[in-house]
Amino acid sequence: LADNSEKPAKLIGLDKASDVALLKIDASGLQAVKIGDSSKLEVGDWVLAIGSPFGLEHTATQGIVSAVGRSLPDGNYVPFIQTDVAVNPGNSGGPLFNIDGEVVGINSQIYSRSGGYMGLSFAIPTDVALRVADQLKTHGKVMHGRLGIGIQGLDQTLAQSFGLTDSNGAVVGTVEPDSPASKAGFKAGDVIRERLTLVEGIVF
Repeated sequence: LADNSEKPAKLIGLDKASDVALLKIDASGLQAVKIGDSSKLEVGDWVLAIGSPFGLEHTATQGIVSAVGRSLPDGNYVPFIQTDVAVNPGNSGGPLFNIDGEVVGINSQIYSRSGGYMGLSFAIPTDVALRVADQLKTHGKVMHGRLGIGIQGLDQTLAQSFGLTDSNGAVVGTVEPDSPASKAGFKAGDVIRERLTLVEGIVF
C-alpha cells in the first residue's frame, strides 16, 4: 500500500478476456479513489497515469486521450482508451486519471517495437472494469457477448469496387459457422453501412 505495508489478498475472480481481476483484502481506514465515467472521455482530454515504472515509486506521467473505443488485434473484448501517456513496466496496471482526479481507466499495455514506450498506451475503461468486477463478485465469472464476425475498414478503393459513393461502413471478412452473425444472415463480402440489431441485447 502507499505506506509500504503489505496485506494478503484473496482472488475473488479473474477474467482473462478483459484482463481484469477482482481482489479482496481485509483492512480498514483505506482511502478509496474516485471513479469517473470513462464513457464521457473525448479525444484531446488530459489524463494522468500513476505507478512505479522500472521500480521508481509514485511516478506520474501525463498526456492526452488519443482515441476511444480502440480495438486491438489480440481479439479481446475491451474497447481500449488509447493515450500518449508514458507507460512502462511497473506502471501498467495502475490507474489512469482524468483532469478531475477521477480514475477513468486501468493502464494495461503499450504498442512497442523496442519493448519500451513509443507513444501508444492503452487503458481498460472503468465502465468495462466495473462491469467485469460486478459479475465476478456476483457470479464468479463473466459472460461476454459474441458476434462471430470479422470485419475490416471500408476505404475509398473498396467503396468504389462496391459501387458506393463514400467509404462510410465496414466490410464483412469472415463469419463463424453457427454464430449469431451467421444466424442473422451475414455473409463474407457484405458491407455494413448502419447500426442494426443482430440478436436481442447485441447491437452491431
